[in-house]
Amino acid sequence: MKRVWRDVFTSTALLPITGLLLTGCGNANNAANAGAPPPLRIELKDPNVFRAEHPEQFTLATAVEHISTSQLRVTATINPDISRSVPVVTLATGRIVEIKARLGDVVKKGQVLLRVESADLAGAFSDYRKAVADEQLASTQLDRSKDLYGRGAISLNDLQVARDTEDKAKVDLENASEQIHVLGGDLNHPSAILDIAAPISGVITDQEVTNAAGVAGLSSPNPFTISDLSNVWVLCDVYENDLPTVRIGDSAEVRLDAYPDKIFSGRVSNIGPVLDPNMRTAKVRIEVHNPGLMRVGMFATATFHGQRQERFAAVPATSIVHLHDRDWVYVPASDGQFRRMEVRAGEMLSGNMQVILGGISSGQQVVANALEFQNTVEQQ
Repeated sequence: MKRVWRDVFTSTALLPITGLLLTGCGNANNAANAGAPPPLRIELKDPNVFRAEHPEQFTLATAVEHISTSQLRVTATINPDISRSVPVVTLATGRIVEIKARLGDVVKKGQVLLRVESADLAGAFSDYRKAVADEQLASTQLDRSKDLYGRGAISLNDLQVARDTEDKAKVDLENASEQIHVLGGDLNHPSAILDIAAPISGVITDQEVTNAAGVAGLSSPNPFTISDLSNVWVLCDVYENDLPTVRIGDSAEVRLDAYPDKIFSGRVSNIGPVLDPNMRTAKVRIEVHNPGLMRVGMFATATFHGQRQERFAAVPATSIVHLHDRDWVYVPASDGQFRRMEVRAGEMLSGNMQVILGGISSGQQVVANALEFQNTVEQQ
């Protein structure tokens, strides 16, 4: 009996101490949480609405008015200027014995690209040598006929026949030499090996041959295609509803995805007369001078500026957060709530400001640092 009362007394005596310890732990937790930022609670009814117990901790910025001409942004790709792309062709058939250039190489006009062993060229030189011999013989016979005719040893008809033979021999010689020239040979260096040179300076943008391959003249694919990339075409797709804002001769700005901080100026040179039946877009061609950064196949963004002025909103760039391939801002609402609103971000302005093409209007307030706000939300 005494032992039972002792256990009860001990348990009863420990209760105040345990209560004090629990109270002390609670105070310690409250002190630790006193410096933490107020929590944000997501309203389950609307995933774009967030509630903050102390909304005053988030700095707000007011959207200002920005007046500019209307803009149209479309995606585009870099393409070679067709008028500056020249195929490397040869009329001679034969077998490639050496390739001196490769796809992507920068070449100069007159540079040897490949060498071909051609039976056509060997035959043309053979015909030329025969024509030279025939012309020399005809010339000698004509001189002899003139001398004999002057002495009265032959008739006028014989002299005319000799002159006609000489004329025909000259024609055959000219045709033989022209055949060698057409095939690409050199009369001063007779050889069955044909050197095929670059017709222009530029970049090899297409290659259709390899070592020991055959060349079938005009009936085969061109061995190389050389493009002068000092000027390029920027081809973009413009929806039919936006075509009224694009006119031939208008200026356009081009930004490369690889170099978003650089702006290239160009001019609209053509608007496709036929729409894509599936996408309902027309090809718009912009001619741009290439300083050397543009490469064929690069993705770009083209911006067309209209003639009429429009009013847009502008906010600090830090007020915009990019989520799920979209741009958002946080707008204060009533009762300490914030609403996430989708916007269409435009070009950057001076002072770290960015144009808002749609979603909010000037005069509205937004959270100045959207990324900080978003990080606070994600921690909940």
